[in-house]
Amino acid sequence: MSGVTLQKAIKRYGDVQVIHGVDLEIENGEFCVFVGPSGCGKSTLLRMIAGLEETSDGQINIGARDVTHVDPAERGVAMVFQTYALYPHMSVRDNMGFGLKMNGHPKDEIDEKVAKASAILKLDEYLDRKPAALSGGQRQRVAIGRSIVRGPEVFLFDEPLSNLDAELRVDMRVEIARLHGELGNTMIYVTHDQVEAMTLADKIVVLRAGHIEQVGKPMDLYNDPDNKFVGGFIGSPPMNFLSGTVKGGAVDVPSLGRAVQVSATLPADGTEVILGLRPEHLSLTSDGALKVTHAEALGGIGYAYLMSDQDEKLVVEHRGDAVVEGASMGVSFDAANVYVFDAKTEARIR
Repeated sequence: MSGVTLQKAIKRYGDVQVIHGVDLEIENGEFCVFVGPSGCGKSTLLRMIAGLEETSDGQINIGARDVTHVDPAERGVAMVFQTYALYPHMSVRDNMGFGLKMNGHPKDEIDEKVAKASAILKLDEYLDRKPAALSGGQRQRVAIGRSIVRGPEVFLFDEPLSNLDAELRVDMRVEIARLHGELGNTMIYVTHDQVEAMTLADKIVVLRAGHIEQVGKPMDLYNDPDNKFVGGFIGSPPMNFLSGTVKGGAVDVPSLGRAVQVSATLPADGTEVILGLRPEHLSLTSDGALKVTHAEALGGIGYAYLMSDQDEKLVVEHRGDAVVEGASMGVSFDAANVYVFDAKTEARIR
């Protein structure tokens, strides 16, 4: 097992640079998740680590080895893709052992490693089936099993659950977490789904446009985002944002029709800022000019979608009675739960 270190890693396609000098250290045995919107560079960065994309500049180390220009097969990594990439004419057993067979490993060794991976993934009863006779979740487990058989130092997952339905995604998420706990290998996992990131990761790397925005433990990013982008991306439903202006030691917020006290150290009067409010930190009140445009009742909790006269939206998590669409309501909140961001740079003001 080994950790992974990136030093000033850059990726260019011709004159276009898509990864911008990334510095990152992933500890041995850590489960690290790359998360961000489509086009942010998370899959490109993963493929650079795998050797499937050439690194234009900088360095990539796996353990103590510089693997920046090493052939993918020699890096000690195994990759699991969104598509299962199984051979349809082969059994599960043969699919899992095919890589070792092609590399000339003895049959006894292959059988032993396949049996071990099969036991870990609970695939014993499917070993003689063809992929067509398996569900999507079972096929993905076979693809993961094929990686386990190779005995890599590092596992790389590129959106492995995207093709599964909602229930299977939850089941496979639990399976992957269990697998990491059992194997203890370093795992790097790419997803656009921040729920997957929050539930699986020891460490989350939030990417935007080829830059790292913030690195940290899931709840650290949730509770202490460095900027508006991270605050809005981590959390479901996402953080609400309202425009305001610093005035007299508070923030004047037109959408709320009042000044808001905050715990952050505010800049000079007249500075434009953005307030961040998480849906669960808001409470509905009967006095206010916010219009309820939509309401969702999900059983134990509900979500009310509000709109201000300034066309700024608020989502409020609530419990109890259903909210009536079209009603006018207000919101209350604790100053300690208000995040403040600079309106120009979007950096956090603490």
